[in-house]
Amino acid sequence: MRIAVYAGSFDPVTRGHLSVVERAARTFDLLFVVVADNPAKRSLLTPVERVSLLHECSCQLENVEVAQTDGLVVELARQVNARFLVRGVRGVTDIEAEISLANVNHQLAPEITTFFVPADPALSEVSSSRLKQLAEAGADLSELCTPNVARALSAKLARRGSLGAL
Repeated sequence: MRIAVYAGSFDPVTRGHLSVVERAARTFDLLFVVVADNPAKRSLLTPVERVSLLHECSCQLENVEVAQTDGLVVELARQVNARFLVRGVRGVTDIEAEISLANVNHQLAPEITTFFVPADPALSEVSSSRLKQLAEAGADLSELCTPNVARALSAKLARRGSLGAL
């Protein structure tokens, strides 16, 4: 069985991320989409919120499971017997950082191969950071994320606005 792990912060999940999930789900028998919680990053959504949104967005894909880790992704991959890591790339600007990460992962787990999967070309400019900026400005997010993600972002930003900065 070909098992893969696609990890990211997914803060929040975008249609670009989902295009990578869909492509990887067609390639592998089982795909774990993993919220990798990085304490060094300042996230808007909690890991639980991100897992929930990912699950809602991918529940129609029978061979996709959603998980969360605050450890090394290669360790989680070993735990679930994955032999492949999926990395989504939007364009040339992502490649250098992604190759560097793939090299580190190869040093840590040489038995695990990294696959680069491009997002749908129409979604290549979509990023979580840009999505949050547009949500803060009140822009229409329908082309960039699913309705459940747009609602979650709006609710989170409204609470943040009433409570001050995170």
